[in-house]
Amino acid sequence: MSRLLIVSNRLPVTVHRNHGEFSITKSSGGLATGMKGPHERSDSLWLGWPGDVGRRDDRERASLGKKLAELRTVPVFLTQTQIRRYYEGFANGILWPLFHYLTDRLDSDVWRDWKTYAEVNQLFAETIAEHYEPGDTVWVHDYQLALVPVLLRQLIPEATIGFFLHIPFPSSDVFRILPWRTEILEGMLGADLLGFHTYTYLRHFSRSVNLILGLDVDGDHLHYSDRDVRLGVFPMGIDATEFSRVADSEDIVAEVRKIRSESSGQKLLLGIDRLDYTKGLPRRLLAIDRLLTREPSLRGKVRLVQVVVPSRSKVESYKAYRQELDEMVGRINGAHGTVNAVPVHYLYHSISQEQLVALYKAADVMLVTPLRDGMNLVAKEFVASRTDEDGVLILSEFAGAASELAEALIVNPYDSDGVATAILRAFDMPKEERATRIRGLRRRVQSNDSFHWANAFLETLDDTRKDRGVAPRGVSSAKEIDALVARVLGKRELVLLLDYDGSLVPFASSPLIAAPDPDLMKLLKALAARPGTRVHVVSGRARDIMDQWFGELPVGLHAEHGFWSKPMPGGTWLPLGLESLDWKDIAMPVLERYTTATPGSLIEEKTAAITWHHRMADPEFGARQSMELGRTLGKELESLPVEVLPGNKFLEVRMRGLHKGVIVKGLEAAYGGLPPVLAMGDDLTDEDLFAALPPDGFAVHVGPRPSRAIYRLAGPAAARAFLSRLLDRG
Repeated sequence: MSRLLIVSNRLPVTVHRNHGEFSITKSSGGLATGMKGPHERSDSLWLGWPGDVGRRDDRERASLGKKLAELRTVPVFLTQTQIRRYYEGFANGILWPLFHYLTDRLDSDVWRDWKTYAEVNQLFAETIAEHYEPGDTVWVHDYQLALVPVLLRQLIPEATIGFFLHIPFPSSDVFRILPWRTEILEGMLGADLLGFHTYTYLRHFSRSVNLILGLDVDGDHLHYSDRDVRLGVFPMGIDATEFSRVADSEDIVAEVRKIRSESSGQKLLLGIDRLDYTKGLPRRLLAIDRLLTREPSLRGKVRLVQVVVPSRSKVESYKAYRQELDEMVGRINGAHGTVNAVPVHYLYHSISQEQLVALYKAADVMLVTPLRDGMNLVAKEFVASRTDEDGVLILSEFAGAASELAEALIVNPYDSDGVATAILRAFDMPKEERATRIRGLRRRVQSNDSFHWANAFLETLDDTRKDRGVAPRGVSSAKEIDALVARVLGKRELVLLLDYDGSLVPFASSPLIAAPDPDLMKLLKALAARPGTRVHVVSGRARDIMDQWFGELPVGLHAEHGFWSKPMPGGTWLPLGLESLDWKDIAMPVLERYTTATPGSLIEEKTAAITWHHRMADPEFGARQSMELGRTLGKELESLPVEVLPGNKFLEVRMRGLHKGVIVKGLEAAYGGLPPVLAMGDDLTDEDLFAALPPDGFAVHVGPRPSRAIYRLAGPAAARAFLSRLLDRG
């Protein structure tokens, strides 16, 4: 039976060293809490940093390793320098604020810490590989380890790897600020499955992949590095049953009664947050200030209990943030306090689960108002604890939980007056409405708990394992390609019809800068010298470009999808046949209008066709404009002998009947019959070429797009590697 290897920055336990002895305590935090059940109920190992345990000799290392092994955990030991640069520096000084849209919080002094971040991710990957057994499933968690999937993929190519991001993925405009944006994306794409809390985060990731890596995301799939990568939305839950059980225990019921008695008629507001500037605590305090300024009659009748759990206390920006909160609390209490009460009770320390649940159940209103949050499990803990079916949840629209918890009062945390108004509404809300709202919230939190979250992710990840039993979409297996090579090498004569753009070379940002490289020229020359082999380069490009690039090679050339052909090296260009080109006078103004309206697009005019390229345009806008342009041209030219065809980042208007399939008929006439033909292409224009091949021909599609071709290669690099194998014998 396969195991689950859980990988996170921190272990679910923390190791402390006192007087040379190690003690182990459970860690707090959303990930440790959320994964507790799945870890305890499955055959799993958890790998992560155990905390700063100082220097260790071999005996101490062995002793600690044995204690941690009993808990099915594996330590990844980090030095203080590594923690300072990898965790406090790059992860929390750069990635954390950037992913939460707080670009003004970026620590400009830690950009140098990227190297340490990469080194620690490599260390994690190597530790995983040491403990990996065939069939294991690896689940990597969060932004601190974004490079681990691809690094582990390099060490164990066959591994089943999942990655879950517990924080927001920002919009592409924000993410592209990061100089190492390509490395982060490629690191995450080493996984088989990428999980996000909300569809918005998934959409932002897809957009960034499209803009930065030039990859198209097809629904919840994308093809990358010869693999299918799946994307999914998995809102994280909590152990709702456990929170409900604790809430109904006698001790908690008594503690709730005590808290309410001490409130002596005051409305109790509650905030539970880590010390973090993403939680919006200054804005929340400002909302309390605005509430009491607008409604002075509430002074002495409202009490906010704000618990702040210490976090990242060594980070300088967090020290300054704590001081800011202390000063705000003092000002508000000074302005609105009475002889008998102050409006804000500020507690800066950790509290036990029992204390937490008692506060949840005693509160009249729960304030969860982060400026940005990946999910926010506090909101769900509050809901699960309200077994009395009472209480009101006020929730920031910028928390991931807002996409699920619709019965909460949703607020904009930047609008302090709006939050104050929501608090008043919560105070005045009828009991029946409070019960209706909390019941709806409880149903959702209980059904989508942490076990449901983990099972949904792992079941989807297991599906990717099963899918790998067959070749990835669009790519033939190595065995199939070996068989094709053997069949082709067995032919005494061979005609190669090779598409250029997208097949022999990757697409360039502009069609004018995609000249063949020396290695390709060398390969084509060697293929043309192979006994019994005739090489033809096929393209939609103009004939003068084809002559300029390939005129010195002993190969046949076909331009404009076969309208112009030079079947014999050194021969003359022969046209297919020229009909009226009056349609250009109608099409060109339309194309020029769309080019003006689509920055980054350009027009390439040929003899019998016009191509509109949008590879340099914004991907989404370019694709939308291309669809609209196609519809417009279709109407304008419907009565003329032309056709409008979409391609990979281009749209082409050409004479009807002009397609690459005519090349096969022309060669058959030129040669007086055709030897076996192998045709290679990557897009819709090449499907006509494949369809025209004789029965003994071989069609090879390059790339992941659908094709009638039986054989499929991943990309231009794989295509060149395949063609090179044809030189093994000949």
